Amino acid sequence: MARKKKHINKSEYPDYVIETVARCLWPDIKAFFESEEGQREYAEWKAQQEKNEKK
Repeated sequence: MARKKKHINKSEYPDYVIETVARCLWPDIKAFFESEEGQREYAEWKAQQEKNEKK
């Protein structure tokens, strides 16, 4: 039996528009997080999140 895919898009935009934008942005997002600057910023963000959780 095939499972039915849950519809999670509750915005006014159709799924194909969201997927198209995501496909355009993905290469830049991936390149940023693979760069030294992106890894440093992610580490800083993660440390801040952990600090906020402890409060």
